[in-house]
Amino acid sequence: MGRITLDQVSKSFGEVEVIPPLDLTIDDGEFVVFVGPSGCGKSTLLRLIAGLEDVSSGEIRIDREPATHLPPSKRGLAMVFQSYALYPHMSVRKNIAFPMKMAGVPEDEQARKIADAATALNLTDYLDRRPGQLSGGQRQRVAIGRAIVREPAAFLFDEPLSNLDAALRVGMRLEISELHKRLATTMIYVTHDQVEAMTMADKIVVLRDGLIEQVGSPLDLYRAPRNLFVAGFIGSPRMNFVTGAGDRMGGAPTIGVRPEHIMASKESGPWKGTVGVSEHLGSDTFLHVHDTGLAETLTVRVGGEFDARHGDTVFLTPDDEKIHRFDADGSRIA
Repeated sequence: MGRITLDQVSKSFGEVEVIPPLDLTIDDGEFVVFVGPSGCGKSTLLRLIAGLEDVSSGEIRIDREPATHLPPSKRGLAMVFQSYALYPHMSVRKNIAFPMKMAGVPEDEQARKIADAATALNLTDYLDRRPGQLSGGQRQRVAIGRAIVREPAAFLFDEPLSNLDAALRVGMRLEISELHKRLATTMIYVTHDQVEAMTMADKIVVLRDGLIEQVGSPLDLYRAPRNLFVAGFIGSPRMNFVTGAGDRMGGAPTIGVRPEHIMASKESGPWKGTVGVSEHLGSDTFLHVHDTGLAETLTVRVGGEFDARHGDTVFLTPDDEKIHRFDADGSRIA
């Protein structure tokens, strides 16, 4: 019901091509995240699917039916924006009801759908309040409720958590993920935050300069990044890269090793360095190690109880089975 296919879809603004021709299939019920740095084209791609931007070439199909030239209202999709886009003079109830009212849905059916959406989103006690009386997370839930009552083929989220503080982001991230499990409806979610991508997605689409660099599950991208860009973008903290070490370090022009795949010791190890800044997070500590002769800084993830201070000498041992190798062009060496 919510299968979306892009066949050689591209987008240009005048002479500037921002989305070169690309192919992508989003299966019914999948939670797909478009992720990449600012300006990579992820929001533009979402707007092409929604019909808010015209496609320059190629075809979009929704449930195998051509949708390239359909207006947004005819595509059966519901979009949730970063800015909430609520009517400040209307109650929560009326905001959620608005798309149904415009569609001529009978009032008894409106009431039932509002009640169901409010229950799903923990908004029942707030239906008679106005948006200005709600927190940012509650307003975002109202925006999602307004989308739910339309019973769309797919939900499109455009950086919906960007305006929330850190604690609310975590809470809403979990709520949206739980909602997807309950509704089993296709969701496409745009973010620049790779932690959101890793924790929410069934499938991640990594974009750079309008190009799809890699598509796969979070673990696929974590374990086998296709190139240096994906390797450096997926994972937090980012992967360490060592260049120019040749056969001494793995027989590749560039090797990569994640902070969690390096063991630190005060006694011995093949790499030696000096502790700079230590970031203590409670259960974990991130050591930024200098003077290894390998890279300007190596980031190492150790247990929160590991005793290391600024200026201490540490020995590092990488997990040989977790080393990633890349050729001179930055592509992964199998």
